[in-house]
Order: sequence, then C-alpha cells, then structure tokens
Amino acid sequence: MLAVDELGLDYVDRKILQAIMEKFNGGPVGVNSIAAATGEEMATIEDVYEPYLLQIGFIERTPRGRMVTDLARKHLGISTNNRLL
Repeated sequence: MLAVDELGLDYVDRKILQAIMEKFNGGPVGVNSIAAATGEEMATIEDVYEPYLLQIGFIERTPRGRMVTDLARKHLGISTNNRLL
C-alpha cells in the first residue's frame, strides 16, 4: 500500500536514485541539483533520505557530489548505461 520494497525504499528514495541516474548520468551531482530535479527540499534529502541510502550503500558522497552505486543500479534493475535489465 505504501510502495515500500524489501529493502525499505519508498517512492521518494527511488525517485532520488532514478534522478541521479537518469538526469545526471549516475553522478557526481550536488544535493541542490537533486532537490531541483525531484521537487524535494534539500534539507529533507540530506536529513531523511540520504542517510539510509548511504547506510545501505546505494549512494556515495564524494567531494564532487553524490553518486549512485552499482548496488543501487542492480536493485532498481538499471544497468550502467541506464538501460533496464
């Protein structure tokens, strides 16, 4: 009913990951750009969504910005060239 998957990702988690992959080619991308692309507040991304995505290894924080990991791509069924598996 809430569209939460087996790892606990909800719609917004998937929207953030997909935006990084599809609009920013997997990153690196700044949180301001992620917020603009998803319509979510920057503080909400940093305080609510990002910690869990970091914890499960789906995104990495680099000096240049956030990047989606291969683990996230595999979970969402998206290959490294953004095509569905």
